Amino acid sequence: MLYANQSQNNINVGLVPFSILTTVTTCVFLYINGIMLFTLRSKPVFRETPSYILLYNLLLADTIHLAESQVMYMLAGCGIRLTYSVCGVLVMLATLTNDISPLILVVMSLERYVAVCYPLKHSTIITIRTTELAVIVVWIFSSLNILTRVLLLLNVSFAFNQMTDFCGKENMLLNPLSDVYDKVFTYLVFLSAGVTVTFSYIAVVVAARSVSANKALARKARNTLLLHVVQLGLSLSSTIHNPLLIAISKVLDRIVIVRIQIVFYVFIIIFPRCLSALIYGIRDQTIRPVLMYSLCCQWRRSALLSVVPAKGKVRTLH
Repeated sequence: MLYANQSQNNINVGLVPFSILTTVTTCVFLYINGIMLFTLRSKPVFRETPSYILLYNLLLADTIHLAESQVMYMLAGCGIRLTYSVCGVLVMLATLTNDISPLILVVMSLERYVAVCYPLKHSTIITIRTTELAVIVVWIFSSLNILTRVLLLLNVSFAFNQMTDFCGKENMLLNPLSDVYDKVFTYLVFLSAGVTVTFSYIAVVVAARSVSANKALARKARNTLLLHVVQLGLSLSSTIHNPLLIAISKVLDRIVIVRIQIVFYVFIIIFPRCLSALIYGIRDQTIRPVLMYSLCCQWRRSALLSVVPAKGKVRTLH
């Protein structure tokens, strides 16, 4: 698990049933996210609309991060220790996708802000070209962050050594500068993202009260931005995840800490990564029918695959 303090004291105590539960939950939402990603690439209206392009990138980052977090969680649950080089690759990829999510949320919030507050200029400001450029900038910025983290570790001789603890972000902060850089970068990104999303929300609320504003559009944008604030808040909570667990570990026994760790993992890691699919899959009137059709087709296909062999066996008996 990327954010948990995976120490020896927190592992191997009643972890199996919780691991099964989180794995099943993660697989369900990975399936839904996968269908959502397929849906957003299935029709031109989704591929050529800026808001859906941003949603696709947000879902892509969340899906990768969700899958990798579960893999790292299961490795810790099974007591498997990796080499520093392998763990470093997993951690850097997870960090990349984790950084992309709030930045994409910022761009999505600004898009809603322009749509409500400057409706006449929206089509000229928010185009496919500018949206794709914004997405490229987000990915490049996040990649440069990863490159910086790698450069900070070059003077540490650890690459092929076996880790003494389980794979996690905190266990890869071997250089004191890496720890300082991680905190500064994380706080700056989430502070900037929080200010931007909050500003967009307040501006849309003010616009919603204007007589000349499109009331329905402003109300929908306001609700969407409020959900973005919640998403960002949940992502921000991951920054205090480890210090909170360390503080709790000093006053509670081992099995209680493990259970609290599982609860934090579900609500801080899994849930925020599933929120986008729930928000847009249910609320968006354009996505919902296509998504439901895709889900139904997948379920019917699975049912046919399980029924056809049975029919085939019946025929051979005759």
